[in-house]
Amino acid sequence: MKILIAMSGGVDSSMCAKLLQDAGHEVQGCYMKLHAKPGYHEANIAKVRKVGEFLGIKIHILDLQDDFNRDVYEPFVQAYIGGLTPNPCALCNRRIKLGKLLEFAREQGFERLATGHYVRIEDGLLKAAADLSKDQSYFLANIDPAALEFMLFPLGGMYKKDVKEAARAYAELSQIASASESSEICFVDTTYIDVLNRHTGTKMPGIVRDRAGNAIGTHEGYMHYTIGKRRGFTVHGAHEPHFVLSIDPHKNEIVVGGKEELATYEFDTENFNNFLSRDEILNMPGLGVKIRYRSAKLPVKISPREDGGVHAVLSAPAAGIAPAQLAVFYDERDRVVASGFIK
Repeated sequence: MKILIAMSGGVDSSMCAKLLQDAGHEVQGCYMKLHAKPGYHEANIAKVRKVGEFLGIKIHILDLQDDFNRDVYEPFVQAYIGGLTPNPCALCNRRIKLGKLLEFAREQGFERLATGHYVRIEDGLLKAAADLSKDQSYFLANIDPAALEFMLFPLGGMYKKDVKEAARAYAELSQIASASESSEICFVDTTYIDVLNRHTGTKMPGIVRDRAGNAIGTHEGYMHYTIGKRRGFTVHGAHEPHFVLSIDPHKNEIVVGGKEELATYEFDTENFNNFLSRDEILNMPGLGVKIRYRSAKLPVKISPREDGGVHAVLSAPAAGIAPAQLAVFYDERDRVVASGFIK
């Protein structure tokens, strides 16, 4: 089979290429230029080309910076300006990695596109990886379900430690096997505030209020806070920790409260992305949801909304549910059946 592999210069995508080549497939690699971070692409392209020479495969360089800026970077900035907590990786996987790159693969006559994501496909659905500590099904849950027919995830049944160990067996791959892990958001070096400061002022002292509307303290500027954050603001006379409950970007105010006030039993989603029919999902026993990447899967019941999203009711309270984050719904076999962005 003729397979294109998304390559970053890291151990996962490099071993993905090696495994598929060893399985007898005709493979080529593709590196995507997504943003303009100085020196970033030059260093990674050098690594990708080195792996390409080792494997004897052709390497494509695909410049998607304009697409990435429009579909991922700008929405990221605008979301924070709007007082939201964006999920750029979910957008990137849909629009870029399993969007524009998938289009390129098809145009070039490839039969499949492979990536180094830790996720499996079972019965046409995304399924959590064998290595749950590296599982990336959450970040892929926003993709077009039709894309799965064209995808391969060779590492989904493997453990990260075994992938690294396998790479160390080859001198040409041993250095990248020992490299540190890349950050989850590729264009953020330190914090998202540094990114925002290139586009807007974030230092805007404002008022902290309690749920009753009383002014109880001060903060540095609403963009510095996300739901659930407990530091970086002042509450006069406070003896217990306070957490951000909500953000008002128009008034430059945040509302804070005790940890128990963070607890939420229900939420709404928009842009519902279903991998099965809506009726199947709405009536599915044992449905679970993750409200952020590292959260536990919680039992949930959902009902349809007129805007096409769903209303979700949890069996136990969850803390820190943040608008614009992705809610991912799983069946009893840890397969992704739907996702939606929290309103």
